[in-house]
Amino acid sequence: MNRNAKDLLLTALAPVMWGTTYVVTTEFLPADRPFLTAMLRALPAGLLLVLISRRLPRGSWWWRSAVIGTLNIAVFFAMLFIATYRLPGGVAAVAAAVGPLVTAGATLLILHTKVRLRTWLLGLAGVAGVAMVVLTAEAELDLVGALAGIGGAVSMAVAVVLTKKWGLPEGAGPAALAGWQLTAGGVLLVPLAFAVEGTIPALTTANVLGYIYLGLVNTALGYWLWFRGIGRLSVVPLSFLGLLSPLTAATVGWLALGQTFTAWQTAGFAVALAATVAAQLHARPRTAAPAPEPEKQLARV
Repeated sequence: MNRNAKDLLLTALAPVMWGTTYVVTTEFLPADRPFLTAMLRALPAGLLLVLISRRLPRGSWWWRSAVIGTLNIAVFFAMLFIATYRLPGGVAAVAAAVGPLVTAGATLLILHTKVRLRTWLLGLAGVAGVAMVVLTAEAELDLVGALAGIGGAVSMAVAVVLTKKWGLPEGAGPAALAGWQLTAGGVLLVPLAFAVEGTIPALTTANVLGYIYLGLVNTALGYWLWFRGIGRLSVVPLSFLGLLSPLTAATVGWLALGQTFTAWQTAGFAVALAATVAAQLHARPRTAAPAPEPEKQLARV
């Protein structure tokens, strides 16, 4: 296996793990606690990664981490769980599927990089494929949930492009960068969770296990792999890997919850997967991340 294929497969594990968020939230976590769930998913995982990496940001990376952490963690997690709680049957995944299209637009505006027509067409195909998988006759559309899902996708896409623009700080790996952002986003979510939802409710064993899974596997490991991929893969093809998340959610629902999977949904699955693969096959050769400014050294914890 060549290096690029290995990087691609390792990065793809992140959205696959994120695809289990829907079933864990609905089956294991307390009901109607989107901000609490977002906070408990982000903050412990962020602190763990900071301790593992033993590095703190300095200089401009304090505010850069805060900006990306706000977009990629605080806003995205909050919007994700609002959509998950309000949109049954995986409908939230359709909103998330616009990610490649938003990333293409952000790449054009922020990185000033031309986006080819085929990328836009593949993005539309990905949205259509995911819609075919998760939109059924029984699916109910909640306006607040739908807007939250789209807002989360936009927020994450902009954060990915900014991360690609700024690159990795000198001496810091993906674990450190993920830890900084998760911690910053988690800290912002603390007052929001308590102000809106009150104190933490009594948690059952299933609740605790669900939060542990979200924090350790889904988030700490998942975001370490994702930021590793951001540093090694082209940004627009990378965004198409996000389509694996709703496809995984649909597959888990079919396998674990006994949900039906029709021929129409199977065709949609094939369309979304084909768009994802096509985006990787025609990706431009990866380029080195922007060189960090020499004065931005890192402090050890």
